[in-house]
This record gives sequence, structure tokens and C-alpha cells, in this order.
Amino acid sequence: MPDSIRWGIISTAIIGTGKVIPGLQRSARGTVDAIASRDEARAKETAAKLGIPKAYGSYEALLADPDIDAIYNPLPNNLHIDWSIEALKAGKHVLCEKPLGMDAADAQRLEAVKTDCFLMEAFMVRFHPQWLRAQELVRSGRIGEQKAVQVVFSYFNRDPNNIRNAPETGGGALLDIGCYGLVSGRFTFEAEPKRVVSLIDRDPDFGVDRLTTVLADFGEGRHLSFSCSTQLSAHQHVMLLGDKGRIEILIPFNAPAMESTKILIDDGSKLGGASTVEEILPPCDQYAEQGDAFARAVLGETPLPYGPDDGIKNMKILDAMFRSEKSGTWEATGV
Repeated sequence: MPDSIRWGIISTAIIGTGKVIPGLQRSARGTVDAIASRDEARAKETAAKLGIPKAYGSYEALLADPDIDAIYNPLPNNLHIDWSIEALKAGKHVLCEKPLGMDAADAQRLEAVKTDCFLMEAFMVRFHPQWLRAQELVRSGRIGEQKAVQVVFSYFNRDPNNIRNAPETGGGALLDIGCYGLVSGRFTFEAEPKRVVSLIDRDPDFGVDRLTTVLADFGEGRHLSFSCSTQLSAHQHVMLLGDKGRIEILIPFNAPAMESTKILIDDGSKLGGASTVEEILPPCDQYAEQGDAFARAVLGETPLPYGPDDGIKNMKILDAMFRSEKSGTWEATGV
């Protein structure tokens, strides 16, 4: 039996070339063997730059390669489902960049695909030691009963040529980075929100949401609140609050690769952070950790951590947030 899987990458998107491919190349259980672009010259240039053995001038050619086991799909949001389905039909396992689709109906098209191959949505934070440690601390009762999760994630981008500012390709703050706020609640509460309410401000030129604030009700007095923006100064933090303390993840989403990270634990006995204890987590690459977790499932060593059903739930909840923008009230998530 093999002890690693062979990855093919469809698209030369920056998230792939800058983050995920280097991570997969650092992973213990996978190799990056091929990359495809609709521009063959660009595929060859990227392959040479990143040390990838094979380059293809079409996605179809890569999917036809019998020596590729799994596909990483970082295409624009509106192409995630189409090409993930094509990869599954070609007998390839799929790691699909978030969000899984444009909406729940788009993502649910995966349910009609008959395959033994795995598909997982690529929320790499769920595999970083700082998140796993935070989850462990919550489970152990270190902060008492967790009741609130507060998240901020923002950056500034008004480039009219950037796909994040194009509604037709699934642009906007909520689908791009707000989905991380949602996952922060789902991951640490280990539950699903029952209803959500949102306040959304849209860019008058692009039409995409540029500032979104959401309140999600997880039941039993548990609240998630997050703000995400594509037109505010760059910042990110996650705070988990319980009745006996709090946990803060300082760089929750863009943790630097191969550098140690730090979480703060505070019992609240002194204000101003005077009662805070720091925990240092060892260096890692969260994309490598994600790749190895996926590879172990493909190799039959462990169950798949998150399947298509998890991604579809995520899209249903995001859909409810967009419905709330129009209704101006709470919307049930249906999950």
C-alpha cells in the first residue's frame, strides 16, 4: 500500500501557488505532481517555479492523468462545484477551496454524484494546533461553559479587477472571509446555529458586501458574533468566552507558516490582561496539516474529518445570512 498521495492542482490561483502548494510540498503524506491552467505556458512557468514535475494546458488533461490521486481546486467560487464534480467523476479525491459553492443549491449538486472518492472543503484552520488546542481547552472546561464567540476578520481591497469584488464569481466579504467567522463558532461550540441575523453594507460600485456583521444563535444561550470586511484595515482575532475565562487566538486565520503561534488564556481575575497566561504552539504549516489529514483518509488510515455534508451545512447557514439582509430579521438556518 502507498504511504502518500499524488496531488494535481487545477488553476494557478495565488492561494494555491502562494499557500497551499508549498504546504502540500511540506506535508509528510503527499506530493504535488501536476498543475493545470487554461494557459499552458503559464502552467509550465508555475510548475518550473514551484518544482512540480508535470504541467497541463487544460483541466481535463490533468483529470485524465491516471497517476494523480487527488485534486486541489482553488478556482473562483462559481467554478468550485462544476470542476469538483468533474474531478470526482474522473475518480479523483477532491480538496475544494472554501466556500464550497455559490449557495446551498449549488453545493447540493454534489449529492447526485455517485462516487467512492472523498471531497472535503478546505478550511485549513481546523487542522492548526492553535485551533485544536483551543478546542481541547474548551472541552476540558478551562474557561467554564463557553457561551460566546467573537470574531473580526478584515482587509482592504477595492481593486475593480479582483474577483473578490465581482458578484458573478461569488465575491464579497461574507463568502470570502465571513465563512471563517461561521466556522469559528461551529468548530468551538461543536454545534450548529439555529438562526442568524445580519447587517450588510454593499459597495455601491461593485454590488458585493463590503462590511457584514452577523449574530448567530446556537441555542442554550450560546452566541456567535462576527464582523468581516473587504474595506477596513487588516485585522483578525477570535475570542472564546466562558463563565470562568476566555481564550484568544491572536492570528487565527493567516497563521504564519513554520512559525510558532500563541494563544492567550485569561481567567478574568485581573483586568487589562494581567491574569493572562500564554501558550506557545510549535511551528507548523496549517496547509500541510490539512493535506496530511486528507491523505490519511484517502489512504484508509483515518476517517475523513469533514465531508460534503459539512460544506453543504455551511452554505445553508451562509444563505440564511443573505436572506436576513433582505428580510431584516432572524432567519432559520435549516441545519
